Amino acid sequence: MTGGAALLRAEHVTVRFGGNQALTDVDIDVRVGQVTGLIGPNGAGKTTLFNVITGLLAPTAGRISFDGRDVSRLDTHKRARLGIARTFQRLELFTDLSVRDNLRVAGEIRNTWGGFRAAVRRINVAHETERVLDLIGLTAIADDDVSTIPTGTARVVELGRALMIQPRVLLLDEPASGQSDDETKAFERLLRRLARDDGLSILLVEHDMALVMEVCDRIHVLDFGEVISVGTPDEVRDDPRVRDAYLGTAS
Repeated sequence: MTGGAALLRAEHVTVRFGGNQALTDVDIDVRVGQVTGLIGPNGAGKTTLFNVITGLLAPTAGRISFDGRDVSRLDTHKRARLGIARTFQRLELFTDLSVRDNLRVAGEIRNTWGGFRAAVRRINVAHETERVLDLIGLTAIADDDVSTIPTGTARVVELGRALMIQPRVLLLDEPASGQSDDETKAFERLLRRLARDDGLSILLVEHDMALVMEVCDRIHVLDFGEVISVGTPDEVRDDPRVRDAYLGTAS
């Protein structure tokens, strides 16, 4: 497994909601050209951490750094402009638009960012839309309304829309939910290509452990808001603390 430099870091992140401690001193790094897994039982704090990374939620303590820069105080849209994109557990698509137009909208929005940073240059939205449609394998249904396609396919559309902003880091929140076995295999191949071939840094939250173990280079495991294990898929799989968190017993 190849290892690149850490592009995104969460350092000592703590989140409290009143008397409830959602995250406690969480450290995680996402490396260039790798798929990093973030797993844990329901309620472990995975989506909360996503919200902190993307700026939807301010941490009680700790910081988020991107490409060596502290972005903890930046608004969500400014982090997106720097190259941080995400998908959501709950689909956030324009259901009254076609697959193609969902991607085009993201491209048009991206083109309003010109001048924010030197690397942001206007794209040919029509050309980029067709390129991404081909990349994610949805050219054949590009003119279908999103409201008519299966949930598993809609999740691929959401991934495509995130790719239209040409991110450097991509956060995926349960992207395989609702996918068939064949769709998940195709999705696995796509993630490998995006990371290994295109150099995208990916942080993946997913409950499909087969997908996680196959596609991730490194995995962080959360339980009750704390990181209990970090390592390769084999190392995490063999960690008794992980088995205890998921099964309730280390035996």
